[in-house]
Amino acid sequence: MADQQEHIDNEVAGDRVHPRDRLLAALTLIAGVGLLLGLPFALRAGFEFFMPLTAAIVIAIALVPVLEWLERRRVPAPLAAFLCVAGFLAAANAVLVAIIVPAAQFFRLLPERIGRIQANLKPLLDLYDSFARYVDKAAMKLAQGSAQSMASAAQAQVQAQPVPPSSLIDLIAVSAPSVFIHIFFGALIVFFFLAGWTRLRRQTITSRASFDGAMATARVIQDVVDDTSSYLGTISVINLALGLVIVLCLWLMGMPYPLMWGGIVALLNYVPYFGPIGAVGLLALGGLMTFTDLWVALVPAVIMIGAHLLEANVITPLIVGRRLTINPIMILISLSFWGWVWGTAGALLAVPILIIAQTVVAAAGQPDIAGFLFEHGTLGQLRRRSERGGQRGSGPGNDGG
Repeated sequence: MADQQEHIDNEVAGDRVHPRDRLLAALTLIAGVGLLLGLPFALRAGFEFFMPLTAAIVIAIALVPVLEWLERRRVPAPLAAFLCVAGFLAAANAVLVAIIVPAAQFFRLLPERIGRIQANLKPLLDLYDSFARYVDKAAMKLAQGSAQSMASAAQAQVQAQPVPPSSLIDLIAVSAPSVFIHIFFGALIVFFFLAGWTRLRRQTITSRASFDGAMATARVIQDVVDDTSSYLGTISVINLALGLVIVLCLWLMGMPYPLMWGGIVALLNYVPYFGPIGAVGLLALGGLMTFTDLWVALVPAVIMIGAHLLEANVITPLIVGRRLTINPIMILISLSFWGWVWGTAGALLAVPILIIAQTVVAAAGQPDIAGFLFEHGTLGQLRRRSERGGQRGSGPGNDGG
């Protein structure tokens, strides 16, 4: 009798705490779902703040190995941070000069090359009459827009044609003030992040209450830096090599601006899956604008397809290895999410952000949402309560005998 009474008392105590546990679990679940649903819209609405901040942090994390290399050679932290920022801005300026300037000159000829593109595509367009009508309509609109632009320019008696930006300074000068603010804001974040990196890491580790916590924190920080910098550094080298291969092939073909095309390929290859597809499309358009024979015009796109298949299936897996292997589904989800939130900039940042999140989750442990819902949380407690009720109903004295 005593054991049975103790069992009944325990069940009564469990029933007493059950509503509180259920309420806390429900509130936690509601708060998590609300944060998950509201965060994308907050990030999208705060583009001018969150995007430069996130990009600057990713760039700064990638530059930490360079900073540490300079500090090991007794370069003061502020000077080392300044050298890292200056080197990155110089590289960005070189990319701008190599890509944007010739691209502005090349694609300015697009209205004039519509006829050549149509002539190259005529064998294919004859098979698809509806598509041919669409291209003709688009060509007429482009021609009319070009004619209107030339007429307005003649009426305004413009003495000089607008010159495309030749450097990062020119781009800032001809762009909206927000571009300058974003670049300046991001450069300052990178500089101060790197300048205080050693002190920040030391404070973060030493502030832990236990030795195990300090070691775990140090390991997470180091893994984030290693994985992010290794990925970006390795992918940058691979993309640069891919761009140089495209440059060499197009130069041998006699295609104008081969350096521009190589830079475009290298830059777009940072975006998995969709970037190479865009590069193939641009190379096909450039070939159709340049060459008069259809099959010759499609050779640059074919070269890009072959080079990308070799790079994606052989070179990158061999160099990157399994340490930074990411689930393709997670890459697609990250690309879709950050591309929707921040556009092209978000697509470029999608994989580095995913790597950082993957590294932190791997160290902290994946949240067991299913276990929370069906074992430890609301639904599990409801199930256990119903089971106890069923056991009481089938006990002695309840059999109706």
